Amino acid sequence: MNSMGSDLSKNWLRLSITTGLVVMIFYFGPLFYVVNISLQSQQQFLTQSMSLPSPISWSNFTQAWQEASMSSYFMNSIVYTVVPTVVALVFSVTLAFPISRRYIKGSRQLHALLTSGMFFPVALIPLFIESRMLNLYNNRLGYMILHIEDAMVFGFFLFVGYFRTIPKELDESAVLDGCGYLRFLLVIVAPLAKPALVTMAIYAGIQIWNDLIGPVVFLASPSLYPLSRGLFALYGTTAGQWTLLAAGVLIAAAPLIIAFLFFQRYFIEGAMAGAVKS
Repeated sequence: MNSMGSDLSKNWLRLSITTGLVVMIFYFGPLFYVVNISLQSQQQFLTQSMSLPSPISWSNFTQAWQEASMSSYFMNSIVYTVVPTVVALVFSVTLAFPISRRYIKGSRQLHALLTSGMFFPVALIPLFIESRMLNLYNNRLGYMILHIEDAMVFGFFLFVGYFRTIPKELDESAVLDGCGYLRFLLVIVAPLAKPALVTMAIYAGIQIWNDLIGPVVFLASPSLYPLSRGLFALYGTTAGQWTLLAAGVLIAAAPLIIAFLFFQRYFIEGAMAGAVKS
């Protein structure tokens, strides 16, 4: 029996390792291929695209940056990402906390109503018509308002679940100590909810940074384009120079990858804790 159990555990171990390797190949394979192409010369890509770059062509990155005018697109993406994310964080926290504590009448109904927004598709045509009517088409303010609403829905859902894990006795202690509501949120709740805040910020940042449909529909002036729309324009102007396009993709993806590597611990904690109801 012991030998059979040992053989079974070894087979499961081999299966797990094999499955893990297959998943890593499918996940990291395309990423490695893009990195490999971005470091090749155009001539090598056309003749030996599957080989390692020889010599390494770092000039693809500078050329892609210059030809796509990425400096302006990059600054636009930073503004479009940071401002809606911060505003959505503030609104989500101030809305989710009293509902999670059921300090307002009809909290259950409000929770169900606001959370249901996650399950409806984005109605682009009505939003486009509304933005034209409100003079929010083809300007930064209108584009950022579009993403604030989208980020708030997920943030509200995440924060309600996370705030329920924070002991309610802290609220009573804060009241007895004369702590105001906003001060309580900033000084006590926000530090305790740091994993959830980082999770929501990363999620919203990724959604806004990678958005391509929004800039195509709501932005017409090239000076307002974010980086994702700039890459789309680069694709049309490079005339099949895939090495430059691969370099541009890596430039656009680098900030998100770096941010996730720095904050992945908080991201995992927030995702796990927000799913637990005390």
